[in-house]
Amino acid sequence: MKILVCISKTPDTTAKIAFTDNNTKFASDGVQWIINPYDEWYALVRAIELKEAAADTVIHLITVATADSEPIIRKALALGGDEAIRVNADSHDSFYIASQIAAIAKEGAYDIIFTGKETIDYNGSSIAGMVAELLDMPYISLATKFDIAGTEATINREIEGGEETDKVALPVVVSCQKGVAEQRIPNMKGIMGARTKPLKVVEPAAVEALTSITSFDLPPAKAGVKLISADTPEELVRLLHDEAKVI
Repeated sequence: MKILVCISKTPDTTAKIAFTDNNTKFASDGVQWIINPYDEWYALVRAIELKEAAADTVIHLITVATADSEPIIRKALALGGDEAIRVNADSHDSFYIASQIAAIAKEGAYDIIFTGKETIDYNGSSIAGMVAELLDMPYISLATKFDIAGTEATINREIEGGEETDKVALPVVVSCQKGVAEQRIPNMKGIMGARTKPLKVVEPAAVEALTSITSFDLPPAKAGVKLISADTPEELVRLLHDEAKVI
């Protein structure tokens, strides 16, 4: 069985957010980059668990990014990926990224394509669905459990007010979230082995981006807290009515 895991580079959650070039680009100076947690903790770890259950399973990693993403690719290899592919491109357009992944996936004939449910910086949740459409493969989103028997997968996913269980024949594209696997950290053997695992760099396919970022805006600063004495509840009511406008 061949599994392709899509990974993305995202800023650490503690990074200070700022923008440059008239608020059109993220200011990356001094930012600590990490593997997108949904890709690492759930998509990649579930692939590793499937490999542990079936020794003939092969895990390939793919990212669409520039050379500065290679440290996070090596970490993903240290966790348990067998080899990695980096498409040498810098784009934030979902269709462009999905098209690059689909082009590689067509050549690899993968049984399962895993992604995280979204990236923690853009929160788009769009890549996996686009990849599935481009490959004409079934797509199951927001997986909280993934089991496989032969060529059929059983997948639990969250829906409004409950949970849904789906059965689907391979190949399939699945986006993963909390519940599908438990976070791991690379061990020393994995870290040492990752140094020599193949990391192939390919040039992007000729695809036109469909969207572009015109500007970023930070959320407005939070207003100060007003403390109301317990002896004047009528003042609290007035503020909620006249200023907060919630009653």
